[in-house]
Amino acid sequence: MREEYEKRLKEYVRLVNAELAKIGSVKPVGSESVCEAMNYSLNAGGKRLRPVLALEFCRLCGGDVNKALRSACAIELIHTYSLIHDDLPCMDDDDYRRGRESCHKKFGEDIALLAGDALNSAAFQIIASEAKCGNISAETGIDIISILSSHIGVYGMIGGQVIDLESEGKVISLETLNTLQERKTGALIKAACLMGCKLGLSADITKTAAASGYADRLGKAFQIVDDILDVTGSFEELGKPIGSDEEQGKSTFVSLLGLEKAQAQAKALTDEALSFLDCFEDNGFLKELTNELLTRKN
Repeated sequence: MREEYEKRLKEYVRLVNAELAKIGSVKPVGSESVCEAMNYSLNAGGKRLRPVLALEFCRLCGGDVNKALRSACAIELIHTYSLIHDDLPCMDDDDYRRGRESCHKKFGEDIALLAGDALNSAAFQIIASEAKCGNISAETGIDIISILSSHIGVYGMIGGQVIDLESEGKVISLETLNTLQERKTGALIKAACLMGCKLGLSADITKTAAASGYADRLGKAFQIVDDILDVTGSFEELGKPIGSDEEQGKSTFVSLLGLEKAQAQAKALTDEALSFLDCFEDNGFLKELTNELLTRKN
């Protein structure tokens, strides 16, 4: 099973990276600098977790992964835009991302800001073009645009970022931290899973509910592991300085629960996430991926 998992993961990442390279190859005259900045961050590596989740849920729901590929890549454009903006001096002010200079350190704040904006708009352009060319239906295009936009706006990722900014230097409650996480980190992971179900043309309410429950638990466990790694990891492993949360006066699951309780909660949430996958046949890949995310080093 492990060999099959690694083979499928490698193929998903290959497909995503190849498609992202195609997307980034278009450079309109006069916009070369912002396109270079977009590609710099988009092709900086990473797990490609969100498009992989979308593609696998598409497959589990009986869809065509190849036809869903570009729509799944749209999620990675959104994720990359969020990272570029998150690193800006007016936000988390991080100089490094994935082992090299952040976009604004390489290209300046103005171009980095525009690169993030351009990636955001390009994501929705891609989904619309996929519907126009027939790789997905118009109805599916509308559905996944609705899912993606609602999960990255004020009720999702951006809403979570606002809570994060306004909580700096404060000790917040665990309830507030959970809300922050559900929006800032969890919402885009949830969008990926739900988009995958739609791309698989699943009208099964039970499967959609299971994907949603899975994503909720996975997203929270993912953030807890992030918080743990910010304390226990290294620059070489994470590609960015450790201890940044403490330096910025941020409450985290580690600061509120302690390291051991945070680790135990991440494990419990992972187990809950795994239980939701029983709704799907041939779920071995997702179970392997879910377990691997719990023990990751970056």
